[in-house]
Amino acid sequence: MGSISVESPPEGAVAECNGDRENHGIGSAQPDSMEMEVENEFSKKRKTVSVALEVGTKVLCRWRDNKYHPVKVIERRKVNNGGSSAYEYYVHYTEFNRRLDEWVKLEQLDLDSVITEFDEKVEDKVTSLKMTRHQKRKIDETHVEGHEELDAASLREHEEFTKVKNIATIELGRYEIETWYFSPFPPEYNDAPKLFFCEFCLNFMKRKEQLQRHMKKCDLKHPPGDEIYRSGTLSMFEVDGKKNKVYGQNLCYLAKLFLDHKTLYYDVDLFLFYILCECDDRGCHMVGYFSKEKHSEESYNLACILTLPPYQRKGYGKFLIAFSYELSKKEGKVGTPERPLSDLGLLSYRGYWTRVLLEILKKHKGNISIKELSDMTAIKSEDILSTLQSLELIQYRKGQHVICADPKVLDRHLKAAGRGGLEVDVSKLIWTPYKEQG
Repeated sequence: MGSISVESPPEGAVAECNGDRENHGIGSAQPDSMEMEVENEFSKKRKTVSVALEVGTKVLCRWRDNKYHPVKVIERRKVNNGGSSAYEYYVHYTEFNRRLDEWVKLEQLDLDSVITEFDEKVEDKVTSLKMTRHQKRKIDETHVEGHEELDAASLREHEEFTKVKNIATIELGRYEIETWYFSPFPPEYNDAPKLFFCEFCLNFMKRKEQLQRHMKKCDLKHPPGDEIYRSGTLSMFEVDGKKNKVYGQNLCYLAKLFLDHKTLYYDVDLFLFYILCECDDRGCHMVGYFSKEKHSEESYNLACILTLPPYQRKGYGKFLIAFSYELSKKEGKVGTPERPLSDLGLLSYRGYWTRVLLEILKKHKGNISIKELSDMTAIKSEDILSTLQSLELIQYRKGQHVICADPKVLDRHLKAAGRGGLEVDVSKLIWTPYKEQG
């Protein structure tokens, strides 16, 4: 475990998880002479294709924005209508994150643009010429994969094993959700383009009729754990992976559809899962979750975090991060998210750390140490130090760190950090730490 995927984008951050996957269109820039020269070189490597495309082929593909974008053919499969068009192609949009990979039909491909001998530098030059600075930044930010801990060989193995999404969509409660990534469901489910989840016990089925029969028998109206928080319509449940092993495994199958790298599928005994729900008269409907180890020698207070796509941009991801720190305060110790963090994960946490620390510095009179800030917030000293250094609010003088908290500078940084999302009402948290439960 160790994947971070929060709401997309967090206010002031970038897209990583959203409900209806965002269209990242390419602007229509007017070609100048340099672009024409590059495109002439680019076009020499194209030819019309009259046979089935091979895996690895580069070609332009019409996307949902009705524009053509460069793709690479990752896989192909036969369909029953004869001829070279008897194939569908699984393509990766080279400008975008892997979560936008999909199966396309031959008619969506511009066969005149097939590249037989691909020149990486030429394509990069053409692409960069056609994109505005904002579009390039947007695309770069959505390439966060969270594989910093993998060496080159392991990364190739991971990408080969997970290169094709096995499940296209899922139904969860009242939502039908497009999936983003491969998830290692049992082999008997790999031929099902859509899976139907019970939103309460997370059992999954291949047919709607099976789900309807299941729902008549399923007694659950909320996750199978202890409700430890209720504020208005929001509720949080703690689920012990050892006591509810099947639920924990099913949650991991579900989460993997939206997290590119996640290693926990079956080993759930050592983890606690905190399920955030929106409650109504029909039950408690899962919004997102985070998990944490029952015993962490590294002081990790969060392993994986996910806000489900339909609930993005509502502040739930920030709420989950804040909640993990409130649990650390109850435990009487500092916490930090499991490493390594993806760029987006670091961005989300840095936003939380910035807001919490600067609010304290604004209100505090007189000097305050890193240790005192850590004791007040349950944020690890190293995270406080790195955050204040990134904001240029700390200096090293006479062998010690000194915090420089000019009110105007604090206000500027707070404004840049954006809103804090939903607040955790600590008075509504009724929870006993795991060790004390034992």
